[in-house]
Amino acid sequence: MTIEESFYIGYVSKTRGLKGEVQLFFEFEDYDDLELEIIFLEVNKKLVPYFVDQIKLHNNSTAYATFEDVDHIDKAQVLVRKKMYLPNDKMPERDPDDFRYTDLVGYLVIDEEHGELGEIIDVQEMPQQFIATVDMDGKEMMFPLSDDLILGIDQEEEIIEVELPEGLVDLYKE
Repeated sequence: MTIEESFYIGYVSKTRGLKGEVQLFFEFEDYDDLELEIIFLEVNKKLVPYFVDQIKLHNNSTAYATFEDVDHIDKAQVLVRKKMYLPNDKMPERDPDDFRYTDLVGYLVIDEEHGELGEIIDVQEMPQQFIATVDMDGKEMMFPLSDDLILGIDQEEEIIEVELPEGLVDLYKE
């Protein structure tokens, strides 16, 4: 299996104990819907299958797992910081009406005062809110995705209309 035939779900963050247990960190939003019998780790730009022996999911985007044939901390240590993937056919189905801020990546941002600003290249979840990063002529502009600032979202045209606070766009234009 190649990386193109799979989707990224997170990475191995650290070892735990001496018997080969590892902590997994999920960057995939619906990680609790994933089938995790086999996890593919990226090793030297190739995907290597690891068969999950035991896994315990936590509600903070982490899990503790043991893999078959990884029974010692030395075998687990080499897996730390390796990216985790699953085959594309294991991608959980989402309800079409389930729209999330992270779906805004690729949308064109139009500000009421300044017009077209650029395309959203990233959406990050911060403790209090989501932050959108817009590619504004090569400069990265960030703004909060809050209901107060969003005037409308056109899913067909992939456009988000916003009314950003006065002076925010000017800060990035300088």
